[in-house]
Amino acid sequence: RALRLESGNFAWGSEHTTKKTRIIGVVYNASNNELVRTNTLVKSAIIQVDATPFRQWYESHYAQPVTKKGKSQATDALAEPKKLSNHVQRTLDERKKDAKIDPLLESQFAAGRLYAAISSRPGQSGRADGYILEGKELEFYLRKIRTGKQKHAHA
Repeated sequence: RALRLESGNFAWGSEHTTKKTRIIGVVYNASNNELVRTNTLVKSAIIQVDATPFRQWYESHYAQPVTKKGKSQATDALAEPKKLSNHVQRTLDERKKDAKIDPLLESQFAAGRLYAAISSRPGQSGRADGYILEGKELEFYLRKIRTGKQKHAHA
């Protein structure tokens, strides 16, 4: 049984990509808070994963940084542009038009961690696979996590 794993395969739905990444920890579980405290991986648990593989993919696919905060890094990249073929340059320019990212996801990328949900059954299959939370689902779980922290702070 794989109730404690260090990595898993996570899909980023809106970008149609899947990356193997490190699992940081369980942050929310609808069924039991004990599973959060002990970091037990079960299906539909909300976890934090390392954002690095997704950030690297995004930056290579769109040829621009995920977050706007890193201005100093962006100027370094502009100082020494890579020599690209005409076709590759056109492709990248076309992709940049669609390179919009959710502000909630952007703030998570800045922190280096993304919220994800486990969709496989780690106890049965021995692997923790899932998807990156975004949109309404991300807003919902962020609200749940925030209210959970407030309840524990007062107790």
